Amino acid sequence: MTAADGLPAPRYLAKIAPPGEVPARIAALPRPLVFTNGVFDVLHRGHVTCLDQARALGASLVVAVNSDASARRLGKGDDRPLNPLADRMAVLAGLAAVDLVVPFDGDTPRDLIVACRPDVLVKGGDYAAATTAGASEVIAAGGKFVAIPFLSAHSTSALIERIRG
Repeated sequence: MTAADGLPAPRYLAKIAPPGEVPARIAALPRPLVFTNGVFDVLHRGHVTCLDQARALGASLVVAVNSDASARRLGKGDDRPLNPLADRMAVLAGLAAVDLVVPFDGDTPRDLIVACRPDVLVKGGDYAAATTAGASEVIAAGGKFVAIPFLSAHSTSALIERIRG
């Protein structure tokens, strides 16, 4: 596929799975499969660090991204997310650590986690298995939950506050 100007289409586009293709695309990934999720509204160093460390836990990394409506239901503000789903997924897909990016519209990705049966479910250091959607199902199926400690303080909400000053 090439763009109108003769340049090849960006390679990261191949890492974005439309909802109907998610099961087959996940099944084709090498195991152990690592899964994480989030809004990823304004990607920052904390996100990139966590994603890189998550990828190191397995042979492939799937990142599920909240839809715009799902992100708004998290209560971060009526004007969030700042970046629409397609843009957030594209930025994530451009990262070397990420093998597949998939959207989800629910309040949690529990159904998606159960469907893809990851070997490792990863969240940031402020999460625990007991309070993470899908963690009990992953553990019951023989997988594990990993909370990656924050190496430095980064927050999209704090960054937005600073920008708005």
